[in-house]
Amino acid sequence: MTSSETEFKQNYQTHLKHLKLKGLQPKTIEAYSRAMRRIGAYFDYQINDLSESQLTDYFSDLLESHSWSSVKLDLYGLKFFYTYVLNKPWTELKLIKPPRTQLVSRNP
Repeated sequence: MTSSETEFKQNYQTHLKHLKLKGLQPKTIEAYSRAMRRIGAYFDYQINDLSESQLTDYFSDLLESHSWSSVKLDLYGLKFFYTYVLNKPWTELKLIKPPRTQLVSRNP
C-alpha cells in the first residue's frame, strides 16, 4: 500500500465520522462515501490538491457512464470532504451544471 493510499484511507475514515456527526441521512452518507471511493480510485488516492482541470476531466469522464444525479452527488461528497476532512476552502466549480428540465403543464 502506498503512502497516498494510507493517507486516503485515514481521511476516508475521518470523512465517515464527519458524515455521521453532521446528522446526514444514511442514503446521503452512502452516496458521499461511494463518491469518495470512486474519486480516490480515479486519482490513485491523491485527491488532497485537485486542480480544476483534473476535476473537469473526472466529472466529464463520470458523465459518460453515470447520471447527472451521480455527478452531483460526487461533487457534493468531494466538497464535504474538502470542507470537513481537509479543512480547505472549497472553490465553487462552474463546470458542472445539469441540464434544465422543463415542467410539463397539465392544464388544458
